[in-house]
Amino acid sequence: MRSSFSSRHSVHRGIELLRAFGPESDRMTIAQAAKSTGLTRAGARRILLTLDSMGYVRSDGRQYWLTARVLELGQGFLAQPLWQLVRPVLLSVAQTLNETVSAGVLEGHEVVYTVRTRSSRVLQHELRAGARLPAYASSIGRVLLAALPRSSLERYFAEAKLISFTKFTVIDPGILRKRLEQVRKQGWCHVCDELDGGVSGVAVPLVDRSGMTIAGLNVSTNSDRTSARTVKSTIVPVLLEAATSIRRELELLREETVAPVTAEARREHVMRSSPMLLWR
Repeated sequence: MRSSFSSRHSVHRGIELLRAFGPESDRMTIAQAAKSTGLTRAGARRILLTLDSMGYVRSDGRQYWLTARVLELGQGFLAQPLWQLVRPVLLSVAQTLNETVSAGVLEGHEVVYTVRTRSSRVLQHELRAGARLPAYASSIGRVLLAALPRSSLERYFAEAKLISFTKFTVIDPGILRKRLEQVRKQGWCHVCDELDGGVSGVAVPLVDRSGMTIAGLNVSTNSDRTSARTVKSTIVPVLLEAATSIRRELELLREETVAPVTAEARREHVMRSSPMLLWR
């Protein structure tokens, strides 16, 4: 039992150390790694040497940095059928709207972007797959929060720290609850200038056939060129169509486990579900 606990603890510390590397700490000494993770220097050194022997970090004798091998850790996640189906649909949405499009999931109090397709239009802050944003201040986060069971949502409000990023950020729990209720009723969310001035987000939930929200789809755009009318008449319909297409593709994929489906049958199925979106 003790050996099992020790193994789990070592894995936890190793993952936390890998996560400590980032844009502002792409190279770290043992002392810096220990400080950023709360480990002792001896503990940080032991983990870094293990990661070095496994090929996940390299060192010049003083500093350590990540190697390309860490990319393998996320490949299994992105190789899941859901994200394989999401990627081409988001590419089509990005080409249709000429806007940056993303998919994401709720992890703790944050949204984690799993797929992100950029357009030719440059946003103020470009994010990548793996980036995290506070759920309460992002459109994709709100559609995911709106789908939570009441008990889980109450726990979120009890634990999450609501801080302002701009003068438009909603941090009042009462107002946020009303916004989430509105999202739940209308089936989409529009957040304007709450995370970054001049940046708007529009999101819809991705729901499986059981009615469970499994992810969110989002369009990020410049607030100056996105009126409320454009959101309702253009962006939301395209996103809803994309979500429907992905859901039906998932259903077809599950059916294939019972009876194989030909490529032509798959094409006809998708054409019927989203003729305007996927085959433009």
